Amino acid sequence: MKDYAVTNGVKEGTIRIRKNEINHLVKYFEYAPMKDIKKRDYQGALNDLKSNGYSENTISGVHATGGMIFRLAIEWELIKTDPTKGAKIPKDKLTIEKIENNEEIPKYLEKEELALFLKTAHKMGLEGDYEIFMTLAYTGMRIGELCALKRTDLDSQEETINITKTIYNPNNNIKGYKLVPPKTKKSIRNITIDKQLVDILTKLITRQNASRMKHRKTYHDKGFIFAYIESNPGFPYYIKFIENRMARLLKLANLNKELTPHSLRHTHTSLLAEAGVSLPDIMDRLGHSDDEITRTADIQHP
Repeated sequence: MKDYAVTNGVKEGTIRIRKNEINHLVKYFEYAPMKDIKKRDYQGALNDLKSNGYSENTISGVHATGGMIFRLAIEWELIKTDPTKGAKIPKDKLTIEKIENNEEIPKYLEKEELALFLKTAHKMGLEGDYEIFMTLAYTGMRIGELCALKRTDLDSQEETINITKTIYNPNNNIKGYKLVPPKTKKSIRNITIDKQLVDILTKLITRQNASRMKHRKTYHDKGFIFAYIESNPGFPYYIKFIENRMARLLKLANLNKELTPHSLRHTHTSLLAEAGVSLPDIMDRLGHSDDEITRTADIQHP
């Protein structure tokens, strides 16, 4: 972990994820000499994780970390072969029952569903809901990037938003947040928005300014756009808070309750693709450095 953290300059959140993935591998190989771990042993560990109910995404992360560990061991001349090479991630078997029970959940909202969701946020949303979900839907930004936005990131004249940071708050502690660099260098970007969203964000900033005047002595004056107005005024929202807000609105709108704020990123991408926007332009807007990620994770519209 020390070598990984130092040589790659990774963020605190990524290190936490890697440690968690290592803990899954430790259950199988803690006392095994690396040279004695064979391909069948490693594949057996992945299969066992699947049989114990772990998701395909979780196992994929564990496998990625396992590959890093064994490749480094080869580089350090501790072993000669990599037992992770060629290992397969156990797949979920699609059945008629799963389809009928709607277990194959779409990752995005259709255009009409998005309109209903935003209408619900506007009419029945709590403080900040409409602004939050309009911004996510109209920009495709990551939820952590939204939480980290500051007044200085909005250029109302040029109608752009500058994305240079994301929020890190694994414990959902309102006052315990950190601002960290975005996911990748490609994630640092300037995106164009329309006048409607500029006006929405400008009005939200005006409400924040009023809160700052009202709570002069307690306001957390760091310039956040998406921040609490009354309780803990000025402190930025955290991701779980927004997830809970979205769950409430999905229920009110009678929409798929399995969707998350990240689904709005997929929705935005899907609508861009439907409108004929090129893959490179979509990648730039999303901050993706790998076009395969954009193709497989986001562009799913027929």
